[in-house]
Amino acid sequence: MALIAPQDHERPGLSLGGLELVPVLFVLGVLVSALGLSMLAPALLDFVVHDHDWLGFLQAAGLTLFSGLMLVASNWRRPIRLNLKQGFLLTCLSWVVLGLFGSLPFIFATTSLDLGDAVFESISGLTTTGSTVIHDLDHMPPGILFWRALQQWVGGIGIIGMAIALLPVLRVGGMQLFRMESSDTSERGLTRIGELGLSISVIYLVITVAVALGYMLGGMTMFDAICHAFTTVSTGGFSNWDTSMGTMGPGVLWIAVLGMILGAMPFLLFVQAARGRPEVLFKDSQVRTFLTFLVGCWLFVGTWLWLTSDKSFPAAITAAAFNITSVVTTTGFASEDYTLWGDFAVMFFFLITFAGGCTGSTSGAIKTFRYQIAYKVMRAHVRRRYLPHSIILSTYRGNPIDEDVAASVVLFFFATGATTAFIALGLTLLGLDWVTALSGAATAVGNVGPGLGPLIGPSGNFAILPDSAKWLLALGMLLGRLEFFTLLVLFSRDFWRR
Repeated sequence: MALIAPQDHERPGLSLGGLELVPVLFVLGVLVSALGLSMLAPALLDFVVHDHDWLGFLQAAGLTLFSGLMLVASNWRRPIRLNLKQGFLLTCLSWVVLGLFGSLPFIFATTSLDLGDAVFESISGLTTTGSTVIHDLDHMPPGILFWRALQQWVGGIGIIGMAIALLPVLRVGGMQLFRMESSDTSERGLTRIGELGLSISVIYLVITVAVALGYMLGGMTMFDAICHAFTTVSTGGFSNWDTSMGTMGPGVLWIAVLGMILGAMPFLLFVQAARGRPEVLFKDSQVRTFLTFLVGCWLFVGTWLWLTSDKSFPAAITAAAFNITSVVTTTGFASEDYTLWGDFAVMFFFLITFAGGCTGSTSGAIKTFRYQIAYKVMRAHVRRRYLPHSIILSTYRGNPIDEDVAASVVLFFFATGATTAFIALGLTLLGLDWVTALSGAATAVGNVGPGLGPLIGPSGNFAILPDSAKWLLALGMLLGRLEFFTLLVLFSRDFWRR
């Protein structure tokens, strides 16, 4: 959504403090209406297979669509324009409100989840976190399984759009470094943003179809292949089975590895490659760093696993590559319980929970470019200690790293650590052990999925946690997905003043 200051001649409408809400509520209504329409797909699926869950989806769709259309009708006005503050508010409201409405199918359908569990599952899906509270997935009606996957797929494309079009304008977490012509808010800029959005959507769909075909060739049914392609490319990690990918052969696991890597790559580069510049994929420093780190981890842990277990070298490399890629890209699939590999594996997987993929992708966590910026800033700072009279300029992609970007990145690291610590402390106050609390907080803030330990580890489930813990973790998921400051700024008193 473009951010354009309203013109002086526009009629004022509903406002809160000094912030006009009409355009925000109108766009929010459009999004809620679209969500309601999307609920008809799993309803139709259950109707075709004669499962009575179609009625629950129909109820949820009707309530959601009615609410969305009411917002649209009551706030209709042309032209619809958003300024910077309205952009902040719309971004936050969209994830929260869509997450709440997305929980309705879980309440009305067979799962019959209570409000806390339903909201947790919905927020986890929309933010592509992948933590689940649903048991016995192997016997769930197809509508619920498809809805979980569809939520993650839609959330994934929303994450890409937010990272490319909105966060650079909002100057969140160093993302202003990626502000480009596509962030132009002139009429010509709007056209370019629309074209870019269409190109990214087409590429997102093409990659999803390719991964689904790969899964089908690997032996999955068409339904399972489509659902898992949705949750692979979106780096979401919801699976149709309680064992996640535990029953899949090495061929399917390597297809998943490729799909997760593609989902964690900058989609802007895919657009440039599709327009005749494929070399950009290999020249980009962020991509090279991300892939080098990933392959290095595969070889290191795979070799260690081969030497310390009864696995063959190919099996050890496959297990390491799949599970490490799943955690680094914040997907959350698992082929086995890697916490049983030993204390070293537990610590290693906890640390890479904070890694993340590339900016402009569907992945969560800190992301590669922030580590690059932090390293360059730290190196320049150290050099100034022993070369105080030298002019030392740090650059990224050939552009100088100004103090605003450096400060944003440092603050993002602080926000990640502080939020994880506070949520972990809150979880321990609710009675959880420190491994569950710390890994649960990290996986929620990083939008990763499984935590560590017997309760919420790769073979565990979040249903066993108290409702208060689930609400706290859902807040952590939203904070992590909204890059912290996008949501926290709404709690500033000055934000609501003229």
